[in-house]
Amino acid sequence: MFRVRALTRNPEKAQGLGDEVVVADLTQPHTLAEAFRDAYGVFAVTNFWAGPDIDELAQGTAAVNAAKAAGVEHFIWSTLPNVAEISDGAFDVPHFTGKAVVNDVVLEAGFRWATFVEAPFYYQNLSGQMSPQPAPDGVATFALPMNPDALVTHMGDIAELGNVVAGAFENPETVGQGQHLSLAGDLMSWNDIIQTLNDQGHTVAYSRVPEDVFDGFFPGAAELRATMNYFEAHTYFGPDADVKIALAKKISTKPFTDFATWARENMPATA
Repeated sequence: MFRVRALTRNPEKAQGLGDEVVVADLTQPHTLAEAFRDAYGVFAVTNFWAGPDIDELAQGTAAVNAAKAAGVEHFIWSTLPNVAEISDGAFDVPHFTGKAVVNDVVLEAGFRWATFVEAPFYYQNLSGQMSPQPAPDGVATFALPMNPDALVTHMGDIAELGNVVAGAFENPETVGQGQHLSLAGDLMSWNDIIQTLNDQGHTVAYSRVPEDVFDGFFPGAAELRATMNYFEAHTYFGPDADVKIALAKKISTKPFTDFATWARENMPATA
């Protein structure tokens, strides 16, 4: 049984999220020594989208160095597939590859146990920043550059990633030698998503947007389009997806939720 120490830049906003809440900031490595003191394990996460100056390699290296100095036994790194390597440079997706390049830093540190977890395309995206928008005909529409038939997007409830992390901490002998654990409650195409939502009483549609048009929609659109190009070529979790997902399911403390179940509970259709 573990006690959880939650690390945050703003502890006054995060009370109750752990047995204790303390200040830590990956952009200020000097804050990490005290935060990691006497910890058995560390689960480290970076946020590429926090700002244009985010350096995930620098942040990940700072976390690794501080954890090693503190005597941490089990280091779990939140990573993603190395798109540059998988695609032989065909796709530039920094918010994936930037996490993956930290993997070697973790392994070279020589922790007793090291594990990598991979988050999926969040179900929550569909009710948040990627929610369908009204088209000229008034129908709520997902307007994206992907082939809607492409069965390539590994999806899941991001709130369930903690179950994978907890399972990894509880089973270091099984997953502590550098294994990758990928959370996926479903593998879906956009047509599958549309069908599922409409079956539950929604009225939503999909519009395939030309890539050059999509690239001009908003800042960062070009990278999102490149990410989807990568999905179509290699799937979200890449060529070893099945192995990584199976291992995550095996050690997770709770089963993963499929999209239909999640949507019914979290995206109810309105009359």
